Amino acid sequence: MNEPTPHEAKPDESGGDERTRRLPVVLEKNPEGGLDQSQSSAAYDPVLAEGDDGGGGRFWSTRRVPATVVAIVVLAVAGPLLYDIAAVRADRPAMRWRRRSADWLAGHALDDVVVLVGAGVVVALGLWLIVLAVTPGLRELLVMRRPSAEVRAGLDRTAAALVLRDRAMEVPGVQSARVRMGRAKVAVRAVSHFRELDEVRADLDTALDAGIKELGLAAQPGLSVSVGRAARKR
Repeated sequence: MNEPTPHEAKPDESGGDERTRRLPVVLEKNPEGGLDQSQSSAAYDPVLAEGDDGGGGRFWSTRRVPATVVAIVVLAVAGPLLYDIAAVRADRPAMRWRRRSADWLAGHALDDVVVLVGAGVVVALGLWLIVLAVTPGLRELLVMRRPSAEVRAGLDRTAAALVLRDRAMEVPGVQSARVRMGRAKVAVRAVSHFRELDEVRADLDTALDAGIKELGLAAQPGLSVSVGRAARKR
């Protein structure tokens, strides 16, 4: 029996190949099933989005670091302010920082440069927090099809690009290939050192289209392939 070459993949009974089964994925059990979350990659900590109906929605990042920073800032500002307000209500003098702040604000108009810069910084931070609140994050994690309602799986985008690059390198005539794996589109740039470019491009379209299907993604991205000649050495 002939053994497969290093560029060949062993097919399995499920229709995928060995490289696809070795990809780093993130698995998440449905809480209703009473199972614990299981991950093979420690770089992600996804949670289910609210209202997910099992249709393969994106994973949402927990964003612990921004939440912790915001909590610390709010506590550092609100704590002394509330204490000072309570002290004033108890007929005690206001803190020195509060009196200085009131005097400084009384001497600066709204169109002052310092006031405008401070307001701009606050607005930018607010917009940043809004963006974090309404976007799922985890852009490097591609959602995979759900064979069961109790399990969600995600595929690392870099790993998927490496698999497609290996597929491209198996096409005769391809000397090198670069793959950019996006959420909606896969862009492939290949360099051919023999064969006609149209033939190489057609074989790449066929091989990469099959490779994308074998990744098992919930939403299959589009494919863009460009093939050129290697630069001649002088």
